[in-house]
Amino acid sequence: MKDRIMLDPAICNGRPVVKGTRITVQTVMEFLAAGDSVDDVLEEYPSLTREDVLACMEWASRLMANHYHIAALA
Repeated sequence: MKDRIMLDPAICNGRPVVKGTRITVQTVMEFLAAGDSVDDVLEEYPSLTREDVLACMEWASRLMANHYHIAALA
């Protein structure tokens, strides 16, 4: 995943993107969440590889593994 997903404050406002592109992990995940298949994503973004899409899925999965605390704000 480290070889495929990068964060750079100068690219897409620091959002995680597929390395060498301006395609965000969020964009890929939104396609998948809408019911599109990996092949659909690859057809829409021919510069991506199957491994890129899988890396996006892994990134999102690891993000969700973080612990979150809900705090009330005044």
